[in-house]
Amino acid sequence: MSTVSCVLDLHLKHDLSSGVGGKYGRLFPDLPGLECDEAQMLALGKAGAEIDVVTDDPRTDNPRIPAGHTMFGHMLAHDLTADRSLLAHHASMRRIRNFRTPRLDFESLYGAGPGGAPYLYDADDPDKFLLGADAAGAPTDLLRNRQAKAIIGDPRNDVHGILSQMHLTMLKFHNRIVDHIRTEGVPQAETFSQAQRNLRWHLQWIVLHEFLPLTAGESLTREIVKDGPHFYHAPAGHPFIPVEFADAAFRFGHSQIRLSYQLNATTSAPIFPDLAGGQPVTGARVVDWRYFLPLDSSVTPQLSKRITPHMAHTLIDLPESIVGPTPQQEYHSLACRDLLRARALHLPSGESIARHLGVRPLTPDEVGLNKHGWTCETPLWYYILREAEIRQRGERLGDVGARIVAETLVGVIDADPSSFRTEDPSWTPTLPSRRAGSFTLEDAVRFALGS
Repeated sequence: MSTVSCVLDLHLKHDLSSGVGGKYGRLFPDLPGLECDEAQMLALGKAGAEIDVVTDDPRTDNPRIPAGHTMFGHMLAHDLTADRSLLAHHASMRRIRNFRTPRLDFESLYGAGPGGAPYLYDADDPDKFLLGADAAGAPTDLLRNRQAKAIIGDPRNDVHGILSQMHLTMLKFHNRIVDHIRTEGVPQAETFSQAQRNLRWHLQWIVLHEFLPLTAGESLTREIVKDGPHFYHAPAGHPFIPVEFADAAFRFGHSQIRLSYQLNATTSAPIFPDLAGGQPVTGARVVDWRYFLPLDSSVTPQLSKRITPHMAHTLIDLPESIVGPTPQQEYHSLACRDLLRARALHLPSGESIARHLGVRPLTPDEVGLNKHGWTCETPLWYYILREAEIRQRGERLGDVGARIVAETLVGVIDADPSSFRTEDPSWTPTLPSRRAGSFTLEDAVRFALGS
């Protein structure tokens, strides 16, 4: 069975009200879970349904968000949650555990550090990550064992080739930070810890000052960053990941995936099956980030797809190498899995959360499921996608989705005693950037690659 978190744990019962112990919790513990027919959900998310996109229409490109941010968001998800419980119809929610700390500390890169995971680091320079290399010795791939499995802090970041290249770029980002701070005379004994802190703080800055404004909107992000969350309240010493975030709202990124990606000047390919992980990245498939982020004025980066209730067919018909053996074909669909997992966790409907937030819910006609004979309110994941489409033209999240995503990401950063928001609230980025006082994903990639 694959270790990809997005495709595990379809049927999980409602047992949880706080994040203590399992590190999962609820933003809205007093709202009842949506009762909905499983067969209807399978029909909604299966191959050939309205959600299934089989052609790449340029009109569905999102002019607001370059494609690189989709991959960065995927990496963020893996850094915050890691579920390893088995696929089971009657798993108890008390039995699921988040094997990630509920912090945005990028342990998916660092593992247990040079002391606890020395195989990730260069024995000749243990402050740096050990990278893979092509036949000419160029560091164009992750370090891999003889069976081509990536030797990294989180194997899920090798689920497909573009994500593995994002992980590689972040390893290079750390290594370049090591070089940078050595020129500033940092003591040898402090080099690794200071480089790690620099990476964490700069990436946290990107989340708060670029990723969230693009995804949740500038106004809401500014409000939550300034005043703090209204609904995310972590018990002292017990930060948690809300299931409304992990199993619905942050899965909006699945709708942003393109059918095919231009990897570089000569190669384009779909993520599955062509770029499936667990295999070396060949020279033809090395990602040129200029095609994903605005790094070079002579190259127009491709865009993410609009946030709508549609998903690339490559994710609706996932290969068995990703999902493992399944009892029925619908379980190959990531849309079905997203819907069923939310149902099993008894997440509230999108409408009930909208009412709780004091915003106008979508009408049945706006949701559009009544034409399919839908008899209940809307599953949270689907609602968030439709809300983004109806209220924001699919360019960013609507009220419900934006509130859940922004409150969670700000909340976990604020609850982390080692984050820049807690440890040094006046801190601003120190690495080179195009604009003074700012730091973007584009700046991080440019610095990592020495360009």
